[in-house]
Amino acid sequence: MILANTFCIFFFLGTGADPAMSVKSNHCLDAAKACNLNENCKRLRSAYISTCNREVSNFERCNRRKCHKALRQFFDRVPSEYTYRMLFCSCRDQACAERRRQTILPICSYEDKEKPNCLELRNMCRADHLCRSRLADFHANCRASYQTMTSCPSDNYQACLGSYAGMIGFDMTPNYVDSNPTSIVVSPWCSCRGSGNMEEECEKFLKDFTENPCLRNAIQAFGNGTDVNVSPKNPLFHATQPPRMEKTPSLPDDLNDSTSLGTSVITTCTSIQEQGLKLNKSKELSMCFTELTTNIIPGSNFVGSPDSVDGRPRPVITLTAVTFLLLTLAL
Repeated sequence: MILANTFCIFFFLGTGADPAMSVKSNHCLDAAKACNLNENCKRLRSAYISTCNREVSNFERCNRRKCHKALRQFFDRVPSEYTYRMLFCSCRDQACAERRRQTILPICSYEDKEKPNCLELRNMCRADHLCRSRLADFHANCRASYQTMTSCPSDNYQACLGSYAGMIGFDMTPNYVDSNPTSIVVSPWCSCRGSGNMEEECEKFLKDFTENPCLRNAIQAFGNGTDVNVSPKNPLFHATQPPRMEKTPSLPDDLNDSTSLGTSVITTCTSIQEQGLKLNKSKELSMCFTELTTNIIPGSNFVGSPDSVDGRPRPVITLTAVTFLLLTLAL
């Protein structure tokens, strides 16, 4: 009995297997079970499975258009906490990886009798405004960046995973190319055969999926649960700063030079008006209002205001009348 137990211990050590991990259920199966416990996830998942598995005729395995529509509804309406777990679950064996590959029912939604050229498939996608938008999002959020720690723009794994999931249900639907648990390779259903002189561009486009370090790292990090502290949940927006109001220059104590006073006040008023700021009842801004509503005679010591109601003669009006009389006599 002791020898048997010893043999079991050496067996686990020799194969590098963890006894605790050997009895743990695969993550993709756990994700499917979690979806079934959520009413919305269960209902929409059952809907796309039923639609994508429904055979139309002996010559047509399914209605791909309806299958794609059902898939879009699932990924658009079900929270990512369920859909991501099904799409990006980590696997240690081939059975788990095959379940992950079968998530989107690839026999209907993904595969076809022949693989079209990738550039032709891209043109088909660009002809549809929504597919074109989703593809642009994928290139923006999953493009390989060698200036970040994760190879993703702004180290944002979530944005890349969301853009990948957003393409499912269109002509450009991507999926895992095989059920290899140790190597993650995803691709649209296309090839670059027959590209002619556009082969280099085609290969570059295809490698955005098959050899994309940002996408690969994002999928692996999500499956391993190591993406939590890397990607920001919400992008940081920089609010536009309101125009800064500079301090209004103080009114000079010496009022003998009315010309300089007028210039100072006009400069202040112009600055305030250009900024579109609201006038308040401060001493300086009151003088701004005075400047806009009074006549200042250069060389005089008087500043007359139309609001003067103290019964005293208004110097500005008197001087203006005298000036007018002198000009008349001169003529």
